[in-house]
Amino acid sequence: MKSFFILTDLEGPAGVDSFKQTRPGDGAPERIEAAKKLLAREVNACIEGIRSVYADAVIDVWDGHGPGGLNAADVIGGRYLRENQPYKQLEGYDALLFVGQHAMAGTIDAPLNHTYSSRAIAYYRLNGVFIGEFGARALIAGLQGVPTVFLAGDDKAALEALMFVPEIETAVVKRGKGIEAAEHLSGEEACRVVREGAARAVRRMGDIAPFTRFAAPFVLEIGYLAPQTNGKQGEGIEWLNDRTVRITRDEIRELPF
Repeated sequence: MKSFFILTDLEGPAGVDSFKQTRPGDGAPERIEAAKKLLAREVNACIEGIRSVYADAVIDVWDGHGPGGLNAADVIGGRYLRENQPYKQLEGYDALLFVGQHAMAGTIDAPLNHTYSSRAIAYYRLNGVFIGEFGARALIAGLQGVPTVFLAGDDKAALEALMFVPEIETAVVKRGKGIEAAEHLSGEEACRVVREGAARAVRRMGDIAPFTRFAAPFVLEIGYLAPQTNGKQGEGIEWLNDRTVRITRDEIRELPF
């Protein structure tokens, strides 16, 4: 029996292009709840695509949006996961898929682009290479022997995925026109491209190698948008200045990914 892990975020679905749809502190709870419904329909389309190929597959769906991006009851055909970081323990899964993904911080015209924190982080750079949430998590999966086979999100996120995993299948559900601007597919069309893309991805997952481009020691440089007055200290942590820290680890899962 095949098993798949779907990693989700709230910034990437069609219909979402404002931080007021993703950040509770921006004071629009009704917009956030509506955005969760938009993500759920694409997650369910991804599940449908997988099941069109492997009807009895085990499918786990992790809600990866910090404040929460899905309601468990809206996930149909997969097991909803929320707690901890289960993508760091992927042994036994056949493939990793992303739904609702955005581009890394600083990407031109990428809607809602950021790297882990839209309010605090300017960039991540791993072993000298700028990297976002997609690359970091695809690497964690790859070093566990699990290929990343699919991404659904905006066009800039898709380009980023192809840069790290050239063989990946993508489903572009909107085209970025700025940090809070995009041209969106209709809900029906977005679900169609996600469903069909996920099906293609799992059909050819044997042709997509796990992403293992980086090797230990892992040196992560984090640039912050504002000075850090109480930054973490410890072995393998070097502050270059009050906005930049360098963390060195031999185990990828010990980095703040």
